[in-house]
Amino acid sequence: MSLNRRAAMARLVAGRGDDLLVVPGLGSTTWDLAAAGDDPRNFYMWGAMGGTAMIGLGLALAQPDKRVAVITGDGEMLMGLGSLGTIGVQKPGNLAVIVFDNAVYGETGGQPSHTQNDVDLVAVARACGISACVDVRDEADLEDLAARLKRLKETLFARVAINADEPPRVLPEKDGVELKQRFRAALGLKA
Repeated sequence: MSLNRRAAMARLVAGRGDDLLVVPGLGSTTWDLAAAGDDPRNFYMWGAMGGTAMIGLGLALAQPDKRVAVITGDGEMLMGLGSLGTIGVQKPGNLAVIVFDNAVYGETGGQPSHTQNDVDLVAVARACGISACVDVRDEADLEDLAARLKRLKETLFARVAINADEPPRVLPEKDGVELKQRFRAALGLKA
């Protein structure tokens, strides 16, 4: 079973509170987060494939009083697998890495990703030292993940099985300087 990706994103950020910072991955997760409602605490990634988890780690370490959710796709996570080792060593209690896995490389034409074969992202994350790992396959699992995200106290990794669909794109701001300035302002920092 798999979930509707746009509905899953909306559920994860519903009632997010003032302390949740979200770093979506390249492409679909950025569009899905924008569709759920633009927010200055969303740090959209444009063209940084493979780096989302490391940006989230840096943000979690720099902002220990905030919760940080990296929400990316399986292709982007596969490109940045080494980041899970660093996250597993650092173990920031305020970081969640959530991978929307549709088992295809959606940004390049829908070719099968490695998760269609024997690559198990939850097992990889666990092997990298992240002890709180979940595999979300249905609505009940998604509700549990949303609740865990709200009370985040330990490094969390979640794989969310989603449909490989293409809803209409909702494109957020693309200007990197503007994104940086509004994000910093949302954190109460100088632009």
